[in-house]
Amino acid sequence: MIGFAASHMMRVSTAPASSSSTPATRTAALDPGLARLATQFIDLLDAQAFDDALAMTTPEMVQALGGGKLQGIWQALPSQLGPREYRGEPRGQLIEGHDVVTERLQFKEVALDARVVFDKNKRIAGFHIVPATDAPAAPTSSDHFSERELEIDGGPAALPATLSMPRGDGPFAAVVLVHGSGPQDRDETLGPNKPFRDIAHGLAGRGIAVLRYEKRTKVNPGLFAGNMFTVDDETVDDALAAVALLRTQARIDPERVFVAGHSLGAMMAPRIGQRDAKLAGLILLAAPATKLEDTMLRQTRYVAQLDGQSETDIQQLLAAPQAQVNRIRQLDWFASDKSELFFGVPASYWLDLNHYDPIEVSRSLDLPMLILQGERDYQVTTTDDLVRWKAAFASSPRVQMIEYPELGHTFMPASQPPGPNDYAVPATVAAELMDDIAAWIRSNP
Repeated sequence: MIGFAASHMMRVSTAPASSSSTPATRTAALDPGLARLATQFIDLLDAQAFDDALAMTTPEMVQALGGGKLQGIWQALPSQLGPREYRGEPRGQLIEGHDVVTERLQFKEVALDARVVFDKNKRIAGFHIVPATDAPAAPTSSDHFSERELEIDGGPAALPATLSMPRGDGPFAAVVLVHGSGPQDRDETLGPNKPFRDIAHGLAGRGIAVLRYEKRTKVNPGLFAGNMFTVDDETVDDALAAVALLRTQARIDPERVFVAGHSLGAMMAPRIGQRDAKLAGLILLAAPATKLEDTMLRQTRYVAQLDGQSETDIQQLLAAPQAQVNRIRQLDWFASDKSELFFGVPASYWLDLNHYDPIEVSRSLDLPMLILQGERDYQVTTTDDLVRWKAAFASSPRVQMIEYPELGHTFMPASQPPGPNDYAVPATVAAELMDDIAAWIRSNP
């Protein structure tokens, strides 16, 4: 949600994936020896001693992260999220059967978790940087709506989900929320804020049911670490399974199910609509219209400029990421090694996105579309992204576009100029967004 390298996050591991359907992560006793090794590894990264850090890892990790890739990823984090404020104490976890030592990284109060994964020989076999999230809140009940837990099938493990239902007999129009980049929880938690929870509660209180769910990269990280995958595996397939589940629920009108995608989810919403002809419409919140790798470079430059870095420093900062972007642009589906990693993600993922144009797919659809954009969004912008949607659909009667002058990427109030610090300020999604979505859904019976 907050840029590719920052929110898709680095996720490299050579540990085997687990097929268990039990929860992927649990607290475990901290092994002092592993804690020392993990702390030493991150100390070396902080000291810019990347070769020494790689020497602590398995040969597979060296192959995956050598050649400046580890350096590029580590140095990109503060450029996107602002300076790091502190590192937390190591804590033990057991993730899909593997010993993991996790340290909290606080960037301008936007928290990430650095997970160092060990194999049975106490070698570092994985390194994940993921958003720090709390446990999902218990279902909520109010005078206007109630919530209950569901599970979405469609993969090796069910995805925990929450259905927010308006009070009354129905049948109700309904929305499936599709996440941005990274291993997101069902609330799309970022710092103190939970945009998807706000949207779900806001729409349910306005008479529209909402289904939100834990993303597969959060529930089953071992399926992706060290393996080839595409954006379908990460996002599209589970969104389609969520739509199918929602249609079967009591008091839901199966002919009035909409998909609302945010950021990456908005970019992939046209593909979801292409593959489910029964959808009632698409809602795109902060929808990218440029290549993901270009968006990442643009965000990195913007935050560096916001921090007052010189052009020379910015060019040095961008050198390693730009080299990887150049390689991504040269990938060939038949000739390239699809397992090669770029920004911690395999070439198969980039190849999938390189052959996808959300605007062109949208042109081929016969679905109503609502495109929503915050004018203070520095990640998906009015000048780079919305302008392209406008050029394609400004005169289309089936597409409506709404801009919000004071809202940022999460459709909460943002500063001027906007920046990563905005994500640390407790806020809620603007009520006008829910008003507009609800009114648009009602206008498409």
